[in-house]
Amino acid sequence: MTGEHSMRRTFLRASVLALAAAVPLLAAGPALAQAGPSSPIPYDAERGVFTFASGLERALPAVVQVTALGRSSGPSSGDNDPRPISGGSGAILDAAEGVVVTNNHVVEGGRKFTVDLSDGRIFDAVLVGADKATDLAVLRLEANGADLRLSQIEVASSDTLRTGDLAFAVGYPLGLDQTLTMGVISGLGRSGLGDRIEDYIQTDAAVNSGNSGGPLLDSRGRLIGVNTSILSGGGGNDGIAFAVPSRIMMHVVGELRAHGEVRRGQTGAIFGSLNAERARDFGLGIVRGAVVEDVAPGSSAESAGLQRGDVVTRIAGRPVSNAGTVAAAIGVAEPGATVEAVYLREGREERTTLRIEPRREAGLAVGAEAAMARGAVFRGTGEGLQAIAVEGGSSAAGAGLLAGDIVEAVDGTPVSTLADLEGLSRAGERRLAVRRGGETLELVLP
Repeated sequence: MTGEHSMRRTFLRASVLALAAAVPLLAAGPALAQAGPSSPIPYDAERGVFTFASGLERALPAVVQVTALGRSSGPSSGDNDPRPISGGSGAILDAAEGVVVTNNHVVEGGRKFTVDLSDGRIFDAVLVGADKATDLAVLRLEANGADLRLSQIEVASSDTLRTGDLAFAVGYPLGLDQTLTMGVISGLGRSGLGDRIEDYIQTDAAVNSGNSGGPLLDSRGRLIGVNTSILSGGGGNDGIAFAVPSRIMMHVVGELRAHGEVRRGQTGAIFGSLNAERARDFGLGIVRGAVVEDVAPGSSAESAGLQRGDVVTRIAGRPVSNAGTVAAAIGVAEPGATVEAVYLREGREERTTLRIEPRREAGLAVGAEAAMARGAVFRGTGEGLQAIAVEGGSSAAGAGLLAGDIVEAVDGTPVSTLADLEGLSRAGERRLAVRRGGETLELVLP
């Protein structure tokens, strides 16, 4: 505790010094005290307070409360009207069309939806589309031709963010009315948290239940991300929250508005995450990157020259933290597009261009030592056919398949080699017998 108290005293001294440095500017007169490029701290000279209100207030009317209505799980009273089953927050992206972005898990399972505005108005809404892989969804307000008189949030590029930037979370947490909290950008490019396409912004701005789907704003009130999840040891806010960056959000929203779904491609390369143990095996002095586990024959990855054991360090101009970074870059690239990749082979840096191919998830791609089908990667081990990776948003992930599961049978037929997984290449529902720990489970792949 002594060290903690010392850190607090140091922080307080630094804060006092920063304010003291600003006081001469304020005393010099209103012209120097106004917030602007020349002022280190936004200051309202008329009220004599430091504030970010002028930038943030423009965004607040565009932050809404979202409620999903469905069948209640409780005892029936004979009333068949949908009841609230989940709720969260959202942001109006297109005022003219009444388009709202929120989280998929906020609207999942809902039959009807309502959107409450900060001015007290409430609208019914229809679901335009949802994407489990990024946990995003798009709603459209129903107004029967009436003038909605909505506010629209401004969106800023998340690619310009830096760790240490101020961040503000807005939403409707814990049953409260619209609430604003402040923190900083704690980290960028976070992934490996679940079976999703992840390239999260991490922040310590307080995010709690009900904030899901609400915007993460910069100090000018511009949306830089959509608050999605928290990492908590006790069920509450521990200062670690995650937001989908605006770069991914805008792509997904555009796809959902245009097609009702997100069209994704693939490269035929199977990636795993680099860690300290594998880095030592490769003789590398880095622990961040994505290892090429295998390459499907005839795929664009094979044409690009990638080989098993290559370590991708940059993709689409962004540094690679792990396999999740690569999945995110490919997951927001349309089929037919190309992405630049930088990789290491035997310690030498190489570059190549990957073409994004249309996804053939129902097919089976078999490499020399691994196979990919339904969004899962399988490898033969001493224990059997093991799932070594499961792609976020895939049918395998939706069925509950986990990395480490041993597949024993497909539709009742025992499997022992990669070629035996051919049954997964046929479209339609497939049943897997999976050994997990000491028990055997049956999973249904749609």
